[in-house]
Amino acid sequence: MSEPEFHETPDEDLVDRVESISDEEAEQRATALEAGLDSYELEDDDRALLAAHGFDVEDEETLGAAPVLAVVGRPNVGKSTLVNRILGRRAAVVEDVPGVTRDRVSYRAEWNTKEFTLVDTGGWDSDSKGMASRIAIQSEVAVDMADAVVLVVDATTGPTSTDEMIVRMLRRKNKPVLLAANKVDDERGELMAAELWGLGMGQPWTVSALHGRGVADLLDEVLTVLPEVSAVESRVEEGGPRRVALVGRPNVGKSSLLNQLMGTDRVLVDNVAGTTRDPVDELIELGGQQWRFVDTAGIRRRAHQASGADFYAALRTQTALERAEVAIVLLEVQEPLSEQDVRIVTTAVEAGRAVVLAFNKWDLLDDERRYYLEREIERDLSHVAWAPRVNISAKTGRHAEKLVPAMETALEGWDTRIPTGRLNAFLGELVAANPHPVRGGKQPRILFGTQAQSRPPKFVLFTTGFLDHGYRRFITRRLRETFGFKGTPIEVSMRIREKRRAR
Repeated sequence: MSEPEFHETPDEDLVDRVESISDEEAEQRATALEAGLDSYELEDDDRALLAAHGFDVEDEETLGAAPVLAVVGRPNVGKSTLVNRILGRRAAVVEDVPGVTRDRVSYRAEWNTKEFTLVDTGGWDSDSKGMASRIAIQSEVAVDMADAVVLVVDATTGPTSTDEMIVRMLRRKNKPVLLAANKVDDERGELMAAELWGLGMGQPWTVSALHGRGVADLLDEVLTVLPEVSAVESRVEEGGPRRVALVGRPNVGKSSLLNQLMGTDRVLVDNVAGTTRDPVDELIELGGQQWRFVDTAGIRRRAHQASGADFYAALRTQTALERAEVAIVLLEVQEPLSEQDVRIVTTAVEAGRAVVLAFNKWDLLDDERRYYLEREIERDLSHVAWAPRVNISAKTGRHAEKLVPAMETALEGWDTRIPTGRLNAFLGELVAANPHPVRGGKQPRILFGTQAQSRPPKFVLFTTGFLDHGYRRFITRRLRETFGFKGTPIEVSMRIREKRRAR
């Protein structure tokens, strides 16, 4: 017999009750609840979180960006398998066939406490027609944006003409390259891999991505060639103009909107020295203040979108989001919302950025299409119902000025920090009216809550048991209703702790 689902009891007075609690009373409640945690088994990181009052002392934004490692190679050599092995989990699994668009191309990875960004260049077109140009474009984009490269070759087949073509490209780039001879499961494979010395890329590091053989040795060597901080990807220091990523699928109107926002004689271009595909930032004055539109090279340049356009767009989207604070996701209203549209919105949310949805070509919308568009938004974008919406025309600039208050609203929610006392007062009132359902004869309780960080807001709840997904979704929704958080994703996580046993 399945457990009953959580059904919320209407509680229209919650906001008023929380607001009626004075700051002094809220702090007293939180102090008492925190003291009660002493009777539970706490770990060192729990105590560190509580001691810091939930907020990181060190501001990550003042540090350099993590170094970038690109994994390149022809189709079917095991790139995705190697990426999954390095990550220690099964990330987006993508077939190396034409037409498959990967969920993301960039991942956060760690080895021996060293963090780095892993860029997977899988999903290349394996059709012989035009393959050379497609591989060249996709490889060069990834390599240009990397500090070091792992070239994956199939040791069982030996070097191919495609492998040699990639090697020639890598030699021009003058980047550190490690040669990974994959599919080596035994000593016989070791002998076959020796043939790869002929590529002239140095020692072949023999690995079996499928079974994990040799991957640790490869990663140890990777750490010797990666810099401490990335030389090609920068992280803008705290302060200065707020950073904006303008993202959307190809040909949705990003270039037109950027040109409208730039206007004439209002733009300064920051060209970061380095490779030929450096990120380009545009400083644009809007609403009486400057905004930094980050990594607009992918918007301003069209030459490399003829081939490998989906790969290029996905990589640029990920890079822009890494450097931004708020994402403007441009969507075209005259066409049905596509899977790619939804994927880009989800990518912005998963990157933890404030989000504004900009619906382009609104001036051309008729009543029939508007009806169906609203249904599509309800169905496909319900998970970002909290994001401000702006209806614009990128071509004419109509209502573009409304982007500023929308971005300001989203960033305000993204920056918001809730005092620990006020948060626990909210949780107390919430649970009193809507306790968690009994599961397996037990009722999980929330012992204490703290906001672990802002940008985006992340909350940690100390509990006596697992909180159902539906109940956590309920908490998230009521957090928005009580404290705002418009325009920002919210994360609510649990730390389940047991009573300390008497000794």
